Amino acid sequence: MEQAMFAGGCFWCMVTPFEELPGIVSIVSGYAGGHTANPTYEEVKTGDTGHYEVVQITFDPDRFPYERLLELYWPQIDPTDDGGQFQDRGSQYRTAIFYYNETQQAAALASREQVAASGRFEGPVVTEILPAPVFYPAEDYHQDYHKKNPKHYKEDRAQSGRDEFIAKHW
Repeated sequence: MEQAMFAGGCFWCMVTPFEELPGIVSIVSGYAGGHTANPTYEEVKTGDTGHYEVVQITFDPDRFPYERLLELYWPQIDPTDDGGQFQDRGSQYRTAIFYYNETQQAAALASREQVAASGRFEGPVVTEILPAPVFYPAEDYHQDYHKKNPKHYKEDRAQSGRDEFIAKHW
C-alpha cells in the first residue's frame, strides 16, 4: 500500500471523487503543513497555524496507480487560485500535492506541467508540489462528512461555486 495527500480546499469536497474506487483503501480528512502539533479544526480554520486542509489516501498502486489519483485530483480544484478555493478563503484552503517519494514527486510535477500547458486557464497554475509533512487526522465529525450530514454537505457544495467551475473548465 502507498499513501497520497492532496489539498484542494475544503476537505469535505475532496473525499467523494476518490471514494469507492477499486484499489482505494481509505480516505482520511485532516491537516498538514503547519507549525502547530495536533491542531484542532478550530485552530486551523483561523488560518494562523499554517496547515492545509487535506485528504490522505491509502491505495494499492497495483490496482489504482498514483497517476490516476492525479487525474482525479486536478479537476476538483482551481489550480490558479492561491488564496483558497471557491467560497472558502484563507491559507488553510490552498491547493497542494504532497508527495511521499521521488516517483510521486516526478508524476505530480509532470501532471502540473500538463495542466499548465492545457490552455484551460488564463492565469498561472500555482498549486504547489511539496514533500509530505506530518499528517494529523481531523476530528471524527469531519470524516465522511458528506455521509453523516448529506443535506448540509449538498447545500455547502452547491453554494461554493466548485461544481460550476468544474463544469466550465474540466
